[in-house]
Amino acid sequence: MIQKNRTPSLEAEIKRIAQHHGVTDEEYARIKKTLGRIPTPTEMGMYGVMYSEHCSYKSSKPLLRLFPTEGPRVLVKAGEENAGVLDIGDGLAIVFKIESHNHPSAVEPFQGAATGVGGILRDVFTMGARPIALMNSLRFGDLKKPKVQALLKGVVSGIAFYGNCIGVPTVGGEVAFDDTYEGNPLVNAMCLGIIEKKNLVKGCARGAGNPVFYLGAATGRDGLGGASFASRELTESSQKDRPAVQIADPFLEKLLLEACLELIQTGVVVGIQDMGAAGLTCSTCETASRGGMGIEIDIAKVPRREVGLTPYEVMLSESQERMLVIIQKGKERIAEKLFKKWDLHAVKIGKVTSDGMLRIYENGVIQAEMPAKSLTDEAPVYHRPASPPSALKKKQSLRLEEIPEPDLAEAFRQLLASPTIASKVWIYQQYDHMVQTNTVVLPGQGTSVIRIKGTNKCLAMTTDGNATYVALDPYRGGMMVVCEAARNLVVAGAEPIGLSDCLNFGSPEDPEVFWQFKECVKGMAEACRALSIPVTGGNVSFYNESPKGSIDPTPVVAMVGLIEGIGYRVQGTEKRYFPPITGAFKDEGDAVILLGETKEELGGSEYLKVVHRQKIGPVPEIDLEREKKLQEFLLKEIQQGKVKSAHDLSEGGLAVAVAECCFLDSQNKHGVVLEFQNRPTIRKDALLFGESQSRVLVSVDKKEADAFCQRAQKEGVPAARLGKVEGQIIQVGKWVKVPVEEAEKIWRGSLHGFMGR
Repeated sequence: MIQKNRTPSLEAEIKRIAQHHGVTDEEYARIKKTLGRIPTPTEMGMYGVMYSEHCSYKSSKPLLRLFPTEGPRVLVKAGEENAGVLDIGDGLAIVFKIESHNHPSAVEPFQGAATGVGGILRDVFTMGARPIALMNSLRFGDLKKPKVQALLKGVVSGIAFYGNCIGVPTVGGEVAFDDTYEGNPLVNAMCLGIIEKKNLVKGCARGAGNPVFYLGAATGRDGLGGASFASRELTESSQKDRPAVQIADPFLEKLLLEACLELIQTGVVVGIQDMGAAGLTCSTCETASRGGMGIEIDIAKVPRREVGLTPYEVMLSESQERMLVIIQKGKERIAEKLFKKWDLHAVKIGKVTSDGMLRIYENGVIQAEMPAKSLTDEAPVYHRPASPPSALKKKQSLRLEEIPEPDLAEAFRQLLASPTIASKVWIYQQYDHMVQTNTVVLPGQGTSVIRIKGTNKCLAMTTDGNATYVALDPYRGGMMVVCEAARNLVVAGAEPIGLSDCLNFGSPEDPEVFWQFKECVKGMAEACRALSIPVTGGNVSFYNESPKGSIDPTPVVAMVGLIEGIGYRVQGTEKRYFPPITGAFKDEGDAVILLGETKEELGGSEYLKVVHRQKIGPVPEIDLEREKKLQEFLLKEIQQGKVKSAHDLSEGGLAVAVAECCFLDSQNKHGVVLEFQNRPTIRKDALLFGESQSRVLVSVDKKEADAFCQRAQKEGVPAARLGKVEGQIIQVGKWVKVPVEEAEKIWRGSLHGFMGR
């Protein structure tokens, strides 16, 4: 037992550690009350990292309960484990999650992004799932600036390095550019894994006396205090926090991955946890807390790659590629033999206890002792004050009569060249998206599709977000993020089955920021309920700020959909081939049909931002019932083989979607002729570039077009036949007439132009 010591000099030192970790006076008093004494330096560091926003979710926890987390496919609910788990039938399940690595990537782009990928991989394979795909969502400032170009290059290189080396395909994602991310880029990484349900393992400590093993890389000072670093704003002096950025070793992680999956197959694993944020502290207290048990370890046994590490440093280090594994007592030899086979550090450092206490020894001398739950379940929770931003009403106002209509063909070219809209081939050509040979729909389509070998199932994946909408209307913008992600899956022929979120916001201590967060979560939750999509987990990233202020609120959704019956299947009396659906036009003469209603809505649009340099206005309306009808109708039509191509309308509106449909398939390009004989009586720029919600552009066989529109109308989905696939010109009404080759050159060349190749 640790002796009470109340000397003023000791407490002054402990308070300096608390201040370094952002622990408030009230939280410090809480810790003293829990322990009944002044904490030791090691204990103070442990409480500091576990009380951080990054680990405790102390500001967001009450609001996250608004999300629907149950459903017929849900096997592990949000917050219960490292990642969400969904049943996909035939004894299989998927494990997936998205997480942020924003602050490390701002300070050290390559290592920050690489270790973000490594961390999200471990969250998935610790549960027994084999990772089969990676995606990401990235946000940067103005790409014209050399510093932003350097950040983009470093982040993309880090993502490519880790995924390519470990052999997991990076199959796509999204990238956006806006001044709001100047000084605070966002790097959100997603991983998807596949598992037989019977092999699912959880991060729980159970069985008093069961041995606790340290597995993987040796411990160093890299990543020290990373959780606390991620829970404060970036400043001009943040470069000094480089030690808080971890160092990646994907080759070691490959060994760790294979060893963990093989070990789980033996049946000797009781629980397993990644040493991610807060390292040994988090992995020990969380496994103990989940199982209602205690753990004691001797850190003198922890493998180290640096001399002179203190207990504080060992417990807080976030060195990568490390695991905590709890093995059945008496089965240690099985585990040790397997660890030796994979040439991994594997040391028994402690055992599970029955008293609920976490005890940290060094050579038998106790360094920390506290109830495990005091670090996790009993961490402080705050109900922050919230108030609308004072400038919000002004930003929401938009007088369309004061917005001049430009040359529409020139505006069309400007939008195609916008880095947010333009092709991201410069990025994803650096990713090995074909490793494992399961990628059915390649990056660049908005939604990527992965097959599951040995079945007729495929998984569709997407990441989505629109910060401008959320900044202008957090509640409605939150709804739109969920709806667009689901729509992206449906246009690929997939049934949306679950989502993981990554909520990137400024300081929760700012009432205006917290109001944005609160309203956004409410909107997202309502959309999830309307579309029957459970939230399986995710990540909240606060303190995304730079000296210029907070970023625009940026909720990102990683959503997964299930496709049954890709390939040959019997329909009626004949066997037909059902290929994956993409957005590219397929055949000359096909009819082009717009599903959904176009309104005079330009607020928050990419058109307004790029062409008129304004980020203002009321955002488009969103009707959840209409969205649901659209998705249900379109999914049914695709599953019955009635649709040749489908592309949702988002940034850039109808004109950009039409252009992308013409050249998304670089081997089979087509032109299009669209006419608007019965067009809505709205502005032409709103017709072409407005971003009204719940709209999809489809192409069907011309003989089926009238019947298709009739079925849509019958289901309550507006449908208008606009034109046909024809020639090699993109012709949109009388206003845009641009050769496909020219439009594609602008779209494909934009990012290459900025990045110098």
